[in-house]
Amino acid sequence: MVYLDHAATTPMLAQAVEAMTAELGQVGNASSLHSSGRRARRIVEESRETIAAALGTRPSEVVFTSGGTEADNLAIKGLYWSRHRADSRRRRVLISAIEHHAVLDPAAWLGESAGAEVTLLDVDQHGRLDPETLRAAIGDDPGGIALISVMWANNEVGTVQPIPELAEIAAGYGIPLHTDAVQAVGKLPISLSGGVDALTVSGHKLGGPLGVGALLLARGVADPVPVLHGGGQERDVRSGTLDTPAIAGFAAAVRFAVEHREATAARLTALRDDLVARVRQAVPDVILNGHPGDRLPGNAHFSFPGCEGDALLMLLDAKGVECSTGSACSAGVAQPSHVLLAMGADAVRARGSLRFSLGHTSTAADVDELVRVIPGVVERARRAGVG
Repeated sequence: MVYLDHAATTPMLAQAVEAMTAELGQVGNASSLHSSGRRARRIVEESRETIAAALGTRPSEVVFTSGGTEADNLAIKGLYWSRHRADSRRRRVLISAIEHHAVLDPAAWLGESAGAEVTLLDVDQHGRLDPETLRAAIGDDPGGIALISVMWANNEVGTVQPIPELAEIAAGYGIPLHTDAVQAVGKLPISLSGGVDALTVSGHKLGGPLGVGALLLARGVADPVPVLHGGGQERDVRSGTLDTPAIAGFAAAVRFAVEHREATAARLTALRDDLVARVRQAVPDVILNGHPGDRLPGNAHFSFPGCEGDALLMLLDAKGVECSTGSACSAGVAQPSHVLLAMGADAVRARGSLRFSLGHTSTAADVDELVRVIPGVVERARRAGVG
């Protein structure tokens, strides 16, 4: 099997498996006051310190969640409610048009159920948000904006956003900026400093376990209104018993991924560039999507004219090559990628696309095998036609 879907989930790092396994046989609720509870609490707090140190923040600014989707919901809904409660004029939510559905859908829900006015910010043909587009959207009514959310790097086409410039603009108007950095942590230099107010990270995207993540909340930002209510854990922002084993594995993965980021990024960039060049040679009319330079090191996203993405995916799968048509969270739904549509692609091109994403287990042999089978797969898909 050739696994080229690391953007959907990447295999757990040995360091994360070891840290998590060490806790699976232990007992203790981190909220309990007895010895076992205090031992579990120590693991949680040491993990919080590890993550904070790796991501340039304070331990008190790390709120554990069940993953990226929950963290995004807490940021979008919770910050909106908090900001709107403080000032009823704050009804506007600005988000980029290429956000993951974990941001798009909570924002849409606020528009339908809470009276929010949601503005989708246009991107260019590479999927990049121009800082001046954000400034123009803020316009002469910054006091009416509850929050801004722009992902650090796109999960489909890999384009990296100019977050420092966007954060500077938002900070100048006193508007909190949230960024979904799920795809970026461990691949790009990421920090909560520099004007970012809230940042989402997920364990299974960087070599940690499934089912755990965090929302980083900068000091000085009003706590979001909780989405979950219950035991009051995580400074009453996120109730729920803390998953000590998963948190330990998550912290180990974050530490390893960040410490080895530069070497990993260099290796994956070289591997990705080889993949892109050879796929272009094997399929001369293929279209590379996303920014040609400012993109994630392991991302290669193509449109194959005359093909359906689902057909390509299944034909490749039959050859032992696993990839994605885009966001794995939307897999199985026959619709064009909203990311490519926002970039100006038509529906046919958007449906005929594949994402190959590399990770820490990827090798040159994986690229060799993809290049070997892709011409025949594309030929068969074109014979089947576009529906």
